[in-house]
Amino acid sequence: MKSFFYGSLLFIFLILPPVAELLESVMIIHMHMQMPLLIIAGMLMAPLFQKKSFLRRWNENGQPGILLFMLIFSYWLLPRTMDEALSSMWMEGFKFISLPFLAGVPLRDSWTKVTNGTKRVVLIVMTLLSALMGWIYIFSPNQLCNNYLIVEQVTLGWGFWTMGLCISIYIVYDMFSEKWEDSY
Repeated sequence: MKSFFYGSLLFIFLILPPVAELLESVMIIHMHMQMPLLIIAGMLMAPLFQKKSFLRRWNENGQPGILLFMLIFSYWLLPRTMDEALSSMWMEGFKFISLPFLAGVPLRDSWTKVTNGTKRVVLIVMTLLSALMGWIYIFSPNQLCNNYLIVEQVTLGWGFWTMGLCISIYIVYDMFSEKWEDSY
């Protein structure tokens, strides 16, 4: 219950208009700070939802939850959705609901249920998505988001490449740790 309290507190803090406006004012902070913090808030609130029988039946082996997480995560990587979250009150509301409750909660519920192989696939897909999105944001000759400058777009691209590199380092570390050998 303590986890739910902290998650709720974080969620309420993130939806406060001054905080939301500040975090959305810079593109890389919007994508690589506000959105992950919303997912973390959902992960912290997940234990309360895990007690519900619907979630237990629906996500018995963890695969549906991981799939839902990946769909929501991928959706919010698109430049158009991030741009619309700033322009449309409805899209911003969807962001504040989908990231914690349709990405964070299922991720926490699923991560302990899926196999190590599935976890590696998720991390590899996230690495590849980071590399692809980094390439798109850095090398696009056009401004992808109307609400941000091209220099912020390029900075976000480098942030994606850095995130992909960090996940890759973790995957290599995991390969050479004892956990990798124990899973086969």
